[in-house]
Amino acid sequence: MTQDTNLYEILLYYIYTDINDPQTLRLEQLELCQKLNLKGRIIISDEGLNGTVAGLKEDTQSYVDACQADELLHLMEFKRSEGVEDAFPNLNIKVRNEIVSGKLRDDDVNPNRVTGNRLAPKDLKKWFKENKDFTIVDMRNSYEYELGHFKGSIDPGMRRFEDLPQKILALESLKDKTVLTVCTGGVRCEKASGYLVKKGFKNVYQLDGGIVSYMEQFPGEDFDGSLFVFDKRRTIHFNGENHKAIATCIYCKNTSERFTNCKKSSCNAKLVACTDCVESGSKRLCPECETKVVA
Repeated sequence: MTQDTNLYEILLYYIYTDINDPQTLRLEQLELCQKLNLKGRIIISDEGLNGTVAGLKEDTQSYVDACQADELLHLMEFKRSEGVEDAFPNLNIKVRNEIVSGKLRDDDVNPNRVTGNRLAPKDLKKWFKENKDFTIVDMRNSYEYELGHFKGSIDPGMRRFEDLPQKILALESLKDKTVLTVCTGGVRCEKASGYLVKKGFKNVYQLDGGIVSYMEQFPGEDFDGSLFVFDKRRTIHFNGENHKAIATCIYCKNTSERFTNCKKSSCNAKLVACTDCVESGSKRLCPECETKVVA
């Protein structure tokens, strides 16, 4: 039986705002999502809220309406995309120190206090057209970058967002340049832009709404490959039949947009790997772990 994906919707959203009682907000969000049969992940902190939920379109709209009626969350912007019934296996709502794990609070990085200049997607398009002198730094994980990225952008080489403090030295040459941080929906690049400002970068911007917002306005333009998403779909792209995959299997180098994980449990790094190499079973270590085995 063919599933009608038009019935379902996935919401991607976040807001940096001071929240005095994260635990109470967690209970309110839990009650709301359960009432609407929504599944997904929501992280709440005293610095804000970050979430992705999925469900029937009428239920996701009710969720949006409820959040927009909430004094704390009424300015939160939602990005919508077509979903499937089982995009997420369950509902998970947690209170943590940060709404995106980066351990940057140790450096007193709070986007409610310091962040880079917001750059609207239409203004980034203008920068591309005018050949403005700027550098895009992709604040996603390297496997996300490999799957798809803005033309000419830089990958700092992070396995996870919390690697940023260790990768900052590689960006030192950009301290006096115009730098634009980007990520999927905006939550990581907003915090990362503040981190760069705190570290002495002079002219820092963040892409408002992230790559998703840019692709919604300029589908398939200035961006190669696909966008990684953290639900059952795994990848999405915006240019229809003109889509061209750019990622390659880490083992055989054939084109692939499938993911696997390093079989070493203490590593578990996400890797681009084709079906044949994954099913062979003999090539499941990431290159770093493979090197250690050989050594």
